[in-house]
Amino acid sequence: MTYQILAINPGSTSTKISLFEDETILNETTLDHPISVIEKYDHIMDQLSFRKEVILGWLKEIGFDINTLDAVSGRGGLVKAIPGGTYAVNNKLKEDLRIAVNGEHASNLGGVLAREIADMVGCRAFIVDPPCVDDFDEISRISGMPDIKRISKFHALNHRAVGREYARSVGKKYRDLNLIIAHMGGGCSVAAHRRGKAINCYNGLDGDGAFSPTRSGGIPSGDLIRLCYSGKYPTVSDMMKRCVGNAGIVAYLGTNDMREVDRMIEEGSTEAKVVKEAFILQVSHDIAAMAADLNGEVDQIILTGGIAHGKAVTDGIKARVGWIAGITVIPGEREMIALAQGAYRVLTGEEEAKVYE
Repeated sequence: MTYQILAINPGSTSTKISLFEDETILNETTLDHPISVIEKYDHIMDQLSFRKEVILGWLKEIGFDINTLDAVSGRGGLVKAIPGGTYAVNNKLKEDLRIAVNGEHASNLGGVLAREIADMVGCRAFIVDPPCVDDFDEISRISGMPDIKRISKFHALNHRAVGREYARSVGKKYRDLNLIIAHMGGGCSVAAHRRGKAINCYNGLDGDGAFSPTRSGGIPSGDLIRLCYSGKYPTVSDMMKRCVGNAGIVAYLGTNDMREVDRMIEEGSTEAKVVKEAFILQVSHDIAAMAADLNGEVDQIILTGGIAHGKAVTDGIKARVGWIAGITVIPGEREMIALAQGAYRVLTGEEEAKVYE
């Protein structure tokens, strides 16, 4: 028996859609949404009907009969902290996504869209490994200040997808390995994966850990506090935008594209060279730190995300942390296939869908 699976991944100004038969992709597209349209909506969830109609319109355009779907798998949003896995989109999960229980984010639309379309045809709706996957050890939650708890927010979907991909390549299971995985994209997150659980990570959403193309990373506390009270950034929103969105490589060099940074270096920019080397060093710091979470028992280090396409970056990281363990590069992201595979594992009985409570 084969299964027809629709995967939906909403971004801030686009929606990625892929159709799968089992784990084989049949068709895919990225539907771009004009800023002028997106700006009409005050909140992310206000876009629900618009995005749903766009998706259904594309499926109709390619002649796909939605009544043949066995499952719709949406990118998980900022729900409550939950263990990793595939979750059925029940009413509680749908409501928490709708009210943005853990913050507004375009990915909140994924699970709600999956449920809406699944309800139309009577099939199952899932989310897979949302950004709030939390398998932390308790000691990983301690920050140094009792009123601030370290939390798990990272590129969980891609982390766990490349972890499974690497495990398959060596004839093992993800749950049987100790891995350090570094996702390097617009945001960066590094996590220690112990036997299928990310027991510690740098919060890639709020700018923890290494700086990235658009995020500040960890900043010296005293200087950050003084900047907050300097008057330059009068509101919390102003300061958040300074740290997440207007920081990192773009703040130093005016671009968030590592390929453009490479061009600047080729043209002789010393500043670009220093910033890139600093990025490599900080990601390497994060990887080395996560080795401590695994007591040095690291089976493999995996470098992933868009920046992992750059050989100079991956070679630089290998030179700094290759002494810890072997390093595998799996560039880009595996989000769409990961959404389909999460649903497929449930449909075939390999896993049971988890219940969101």
